[in-house]
Amino acid sequence: MWRSVRRCEVHRLHLVTYENALKLQQKLVEMRQRNEIDDQFLLLEHPPVITLGRGGDAANLLATPDTLTAQRVRFFETTRGGDITYHGPGQLVGYPIVKLRSRGLNVPCYVRALELAIVAALGEIGVRARVDEGHVGVWTDHGKIAAIGVAQRHGITLHGFAVNLQPDLTHFDLINPCGIGELGVTSASAILGHHVDVQDFKQRIARTVERELAQLSCQTPSEKENSR
Repeated sequence: MWRSVRRCEVHRLHLVTYENALKLQQKLVEMRQRNEIDDQFLLLEHPPVITLGRGGDAANLLATPDTLTAQRVRFFETTRGGDITYHGPGQLVGYPIVKLRSRGLNVPCYVRALELAIVAALGEIGVRARVDEGHVGVWTDHGKIAAIGVAQRHGITLHGFAVNLQPDLTHFDLINPCGIGELGVTSASAILGHHVDVQDFKQRIARTVERELAQLSCQTPSEKENSR
């Protein structure tokens, strides 16, 4: 084989502020760059926060500062790709810290691996989801159920995905999600009609992400040769 199969070290955290999660990611990226650690995978939830990705349209923030304060929702401009989105309790956020080259991945293929992993994990709990070739993320017949926004530093990924298990969906009314809010937003609990076990879903998504990262390869033959 031209590449070794690596496993992610999974960290199942609880409620972590967006700023603290970003600091942790930055630290892990630096350590991964120095090969002090293997690939890492953070699974957590955030207190209510709206984040705007680089190049995102600030006009997609529909709420005033006073409204955000009244609803205790923070606003944060960040370095990930994508536009605007909401994070909050009941939404599982995943931040893989992955060295793409060692897995034979480029960014588009990595994003597709995350999409397929989310589709698979949702399928295991009875939610029929799919990839939409026209839009990044994961979708259902009832609307978007997972957002993806990633970045990389010297080939190491940070940021990641957010899956709506049972967040407060009314908070999405504060934004035009990803600039395509007219397509709708939903959650697993809204579709299933019952609460979703977050800890169980963490186990499932950890397994499906590792599987998809191991299965997909997007390097050209010349890149494979240089990776040996």
